[in-house]
Formats: sequence, C-alpha cells, structure tokens
Amino acid sequence: MEIKEMIALARAAQKEYQERFNQDTVDEVVKAATKAVYDRAELLAQMAIDETQMGVYEHKVAKNRNKAKGVWSNLQGKKSMGVMEIDDETGLIKIAKPVGVVAAITPMTNPIVTPMANIAFALKTKNAIIVAPHPKAKNCSTYTVNKIVECLLSYNVPEGLIQIIEEPSIEKTQELMASVDVVVATGGMQMVHSAYSSGKPSFGVGAGNVQVILDRSIDYDEAADKIITGRAFDNGIICSGEQSFIYPAKDKQKVFEAFVRHGAYFVPEEERDKVVNAIFKDGALCRDIVGQSVEMISRKAGISVPEATRVLVVQAQGVGKEDIICKEKMCPVMACFSYNYFEEALDIAKTNLSLEGSGHTAGIHSNNQANIIKAGMEISVSRLIVNASCSITAGGSIQNGLSVTTTLGCGSWGNNSISENFTYKHLLNITRVAQVSPHIHVPTDDEIWAMK
Repeated sequence: MEIKEMIALARAAQKEYQERFNQDTVDEVVKAATKAVYDRAELLAQMAIDETQMGVYEHKVAKNRNKAKGVWSNLQGKKSMGVMEIDDETGLIKIAKPVGVVAAITPMTNPIVTPMANIAFALKTKNAIIVAPHPKAKNCSTYTVNKIVECLLSYNVPEGLIQIIEEPSIEKTQELMASVDVVVATGGMQMVHSAYSSGKPSFGVGAGNVQVILDRSIDYDEAADKIITGRAFDNGIICSGEQSFIYPAKDKQKVFEAFVRHGAYFVPEEERDKVVNAIFKDGALCRDIVGQSVEMISRKAGISVPEATRVLVVQAQGVGKEDIICKEKMCPVMACFSYNYFEEALDIAKTNLSLEGSGHTAGIHSNNQANIIKAGMEISVSRLIVNASCSITAGGSIQNGLSVTTTLGCGSWGNNSISENFTYKHLLNITRVAQVSPHIHVPTDDEIWAMK
C-alpha cells in the first residue's frame, strides 16, 4: 500500500474512532493492545533476537512484560478526552482533543516495546498511528503490530487505525513524516534530525551517556549490583543504561572489589587499547559490537576474561574529549573515574555529558539528600535516577513517578522538544475556553506595582 493510501485510511479511521469511542471503551482497547505484547513476551523476544542479532533473550522477555504492564498501569484511569480541567478561580476550561495521525519511527534496538508503547499512547488519545520500523527489525515489528490489530478486532476498532510500513525505506519514512500530524522518532540521531526537519511537530530523543556517581558512605556492594545489572541489561543497548561510574578515590579498593564480586572485569592497562579499539573506530562506535555479549567483545579484542564476567570496565585516562571511552558504548562495557571531593565528581559527569548525552540521564547512589539535590541542580539532564538501575527505571517505573515509555526526551540540552518521558499527554491538543469573570478583582496600576 502506498503511503498516501495509508494516510487516507488512517484519517478515516481516526475520525470514526473519535466519534464512536468514549473514555471507558478507549481504555478497554488500550488494555487489550498492551496485553497482546505481555501475553506473547517470550515469542516476541525470540523473534527480536533472531532478526536483529542483538540483546539477551531473558532480558527482552522481561522488557516486553514490564513495559506492557507498566504502560497500561500508567494509562489506566487517566482522563484523555473532553473536559480535562476547570480552574476554580478563573473558570478557565481545558478541553483535550486528538492530534490526528501519528507517525512512530521505531528502532531495531527496541523493535517490540517501542511500537507497542506508541500505539498505546495513540489509542489512549483517540489518534490513528502508522509505524515505520527499522528495516533490520521489520519482521518482528510487523508481527507485533499485526498481533495488536488482531487482538482489537473484537472491539470493533476501525480498520486502518493502527498500521505499519511492512517494507520500510528511508524514502517511505520521509514521505510518512511529511504527511502526518505529529512525528514520534525513537532511534539514531540521524533519524531524529530527519524528524525535526520534516516540517511537522516532532518528538525525538537525544543520545544517552549515563554518568553514575557513587557517593561516600554507601553500600558499595548494593550500588555495584544495581549498576552492573543496568549496564548488562539486554547487552547494553538501552539508551538509559549506565555508561560510567565515578567513585571516591580513597575507597578505590572497596569499590573495585564490590564490582568484581558482582561480575565486573577491570581491563588491565596492557589490554586497554585492545578493548577500546574493538569498540571504537575512527572516533565512532563500531556497529558490530552494539548489543553484543561480553564474550563476543572479548573475542574481538583478543583478550580472555573470567567466565562469570557480566561487564568490562575500562579505567579512563582522561575526561570528556581526552578519552574516547567517555562516549556512549552500546554494549556491556563501562568506564570508571575517581574523585577526591563531590564537586569533582559532578564536574566529571558534566564534562562527559557535554561530550555526548547532554540532557538525557544521570544516576547517583547516595544516602546524602543534600548531595542528591545538588546533583539534580547542577547536572543538565532530564532525569536523575537515585539508588536504582538507570536502564531499568529511567524509562519509567510504577515506583518512581516517571511515565513508563520507550522515548526519553532530553530537553533543549539534547536538541529535543521535551525534557520528560514521552507519554499520551504529548499527543493531545488542548482547547482553552476563557471567559472574563466579573468576580475576579482587577487591581489598579498602583496595586500591581506595589505587589511583592
């Protein structure tokens, strides 16, 4: 089907969906759409592994289940249409309306849960959606979308409300973006830039390069376990995965021993260049190591590591531009840095983020609320994860208040339009009905200028 035909079908379906479905029936549809992925978590995980050759099967199963139930938990009971709010003082009325047809550009790193989440957000807000999957993940993404559509047949959802480009190409994706009302782009920076250049309102993501600070007087074993779990998750392809940890210099031995106990292998100085050169070439990340295992990376580097190794740790020789290991590494490899005082730790994190990952995510393990707030005040990120695995919780958690999503806005720091987790509310237009109220006192000029 041609893109223009898909658009026409989507517009007709969206109009019908908007007219026929109310809040309760919409929520039933959203629940069924997310449950479709939850119920097929194992199958979809294996399909993604087989097609993309990236990640870890068990982790993808967990991701499919947790994102599906997390998105539904976030969306259930939330009002997403009609009168949303009436201001008691001014009488201002806010009315929510759909944006129309949404284009969702989805990556090969998350070919199942990203289409699912964006479909749920679109359905919740009475929009139609057309998914443009990564060409190297088209089969598993198409199967996922078609299964969601199939599960919604009993709800009499209009045909064409949810569609996917089964044979994606750059040309088709560009035509789609130019034809819809809103673009949601999750993937590489080139695709995000293309979305922002489409001439349509767009929501994109920035590069990740999560810096994690270990404060003094913490349980290093507990922190090491959470950091390594986050870095190893799905072989490191999550954009919010831990990239570097910054530790107190005086506690180096305690920190390193804790990390080793939880599966870290600290690369010896004489093998450092082998690992770095296996990951980067000509200043860019090598594609063949993205989402690959420690075993594969070690083999490529020509080094031997203990059998139980979960992540490789490289001790940085500089900060920011001084050492390429400070950049994002989409595999189970981390950098580490020492600091002598807390402000130095903040400077290291900020310098590395200014190189890559500005606006995305940082983490801190601390029992000192003042230091936690200080990190939040000084580091230019849209989310600071506290005492938890970043890769597992930055994309939203039932327990941390962040919206469950697969699209993490990075604000103006990362050249994004939002500095929060993308969710259903970003697919709504709001009409504000404003009436002049005679009951509100209008202050005189003297009263206004006398106000403090």
